[in-house]
Amino acid sequence: MSGFVDLRSDTVTRPSAAMRRAMAEAEVGDDVYGEDATVNALQEEAAALMGFPAALFVPSGTMANLIAVLLHAQRGTEVVVETNSHVYNYELASMAAYGGVLARVVAGRRGVPDPAEVELLCRAKAYYHAPVTLVVLENTHNHAGGAVLPMAAKESLIAAARAHRVPVHLDGARVLNAAIALGRPAADVVSGFDSASFCLSKGLGAPVGSLLCGTEEFVRAARIARKRLGGGMRQAGVLAAAGRIALRDNVSRLAEDHARARRLAEALVGIPGLRIDPADVETNTVIAEIDPKDALPAWIEHLREGGVLASTMGPGRLRFVTHLDVDDAGIDRAIAVLRAARRPGSGGARL
Repeated sequence: MSGFVDLRSDTVTRPSAAMRRAMAEAEVGDDVYGEDATVNALQEEAAALMGFPAALFVPSGTMANLIAVLLHAQRGTEVVVETNSHVYNYELASMAAYGGVLARVVAGRRGVPDPAEVELLCRAKAYYHAPVTLVVLENTHNHAGGAVLPMAAKESLIAAARAHRVPVHLDGARVLNAAIALGRPAADVVSGFDSASFCLSKGLGAPVGSLLCGTEEFVRAARIARKRLGGGMRQAGVLAAAGRIALRDNVSRLAEDHARARRLAEALVGIPGLRIDPADVETNTVIAEIDPKDALPAWIEHLREGGVLASTMGPGRLRFVTHLDVDDAGIDRAIAVLRAARRPGSGGARL
């Protein structure tokens, strides 16, 4: 929104001038026939970045995750997901609606399930229990405030599933944020997964699109599933061109978003009515607990009046997400507005 410092999400980013030029000049063809050169180039670049043999350009991360469920899991079985995972809470029960599978929910600490519990769920059971045929992990974890899945935990969780021949898919919408935070190549961060998705339209700043990565056989099947779901695109190179610029220009700069998020989190410490531990801020998301919880709408309105947009992440949780359209001056403005929050006795509304 023009005139606002928009910290609601990194999905609000707008395509850069370079992206717009690339989109206008993109070489295109019919992607359903596999003839769009720009889409093909994006898919090759994404696969190489993630260390997978192949990748498929899809309209959204939700579609990418659903395709992974459709291909890995069998109808009438269970998919292990973490309690607060995006695939469970924000994707409209698509795995049940279209895949005929049941989400088996497990609690996690900062979005990370206990490998021992995952291993127990993946074990073969009596015939009257539905078997687990897929485990889905998330990195970074949205609801946990952009928490990074530790490398050791990743290895343990994959091993727990693999011990029972259960595949593991990564919802890696912001996995490149995780790679930057860890100081590791993206291919290292996603190694061991049977498939992985990542978004172009969040911190990378493209207007639309995600990539689903896997083996060549998996991606061939994914192309069929994409078409079945209505995701077959024609001259999609005009979209893929923006994605190529995103991968070229906007990966390493994610570190700037992380630094601004940390600065914002540190500035929130000590503001009455807010609780936050800056140590929890690992990437580009800042979540502050509101006291009392029912004051959350007042905080949102106070910020809006000051020209700052924020979002909520459940009861009493105020969320800020940094991105390439918010510079240092924008963070300064957000800090100033938060520090100027009106208090009881000051003549203003209670926060």
